[in-house]
Amino acid sequence: MLLIPEDTMSQYSTNFLLLPIPEYPVLDCAPNKIIKLVVLGGSGVGKTALVVRFLTKRFIGDYEANTGALYSRKFTIDGEQISLQVQDTPFVSLEDDTDSICCQEQINRSIYWADGFVFVFSITDYESFRVLRPLHQHIRRIHPNANIPLLLMANKGDLLRARQVSSKEGLQLATELGGTYCEVSARESCEGVHEAFQQLCQELSRSSSSCNGEKRRGLHLVRPKSPNMQDLKRRLKQALTSKGKSATTL
Repeated sequence: MLLIPEDTMSQYSTNFLLLPIPEYPVLDCAPNKIIKLVVLGGSGVGKTALVVRFLTKRFIGDYEANTGALYSRKFTIDGEQISLQVQDTPFVSLEDDTDSICCQEQINRSIYWADGFVFVFSITDYESFRVLRPLHQHIRRIHPNANIPLLLMANKGDLLRARQVSSKEGLQLATELGGTYCEVSARESCEGVHEAFQQLCQELSRSSSSCNGEKRRGLHLVRPKSPNMQDLKRRLKQALTSKGKSATTL
């Protein structure tokens, strides 16, 4: 169940489609804005599963080790054409017996690059929740004076019997960090995932319109030669093929 304020879905439309995934639609003109999101969190919390749910409405339970893929889609929000880039990342963790985080340089570059941030933790793993406050402090050191648009996503909401983090704790942390909170299940439903991501995109789009074109200077994240949707298609195809073989065996 989402704990974020309801928004009017009719205010924006996306071209996120069910499989088979077509090639990117050709827009009549170049998008007016580019929105850059980075998805951050601990190991095994479902970061990639949430990104896939958002982009394709599909759920895949098993993934290869996450090395950080960049996905790109085009859609319309508030009547304006937007190019959305979503950076998936390897996991972050706490250093031994400290409240400092341990992360790869790639993650630091992604933090520097991003306009908005999605923090993911699992309600069944308290350690994945503990890493978020130090992670936010780490981002603050990289962007000491910047506004940090933040979505805090509690994943695996279908595993209530194994819950280790309460909704109250999640909401309190989101309030403390100045972000929005939601509880979702990447496995069970795409609606809550879509609503949460889209609300953050809408917030960033409106914020971009009000900043009079000012842009943050910094490092440029090296992008793939083309959006990494081919990798996503391959993973989906492998999962569907595996499911088909299992059904045949049964």
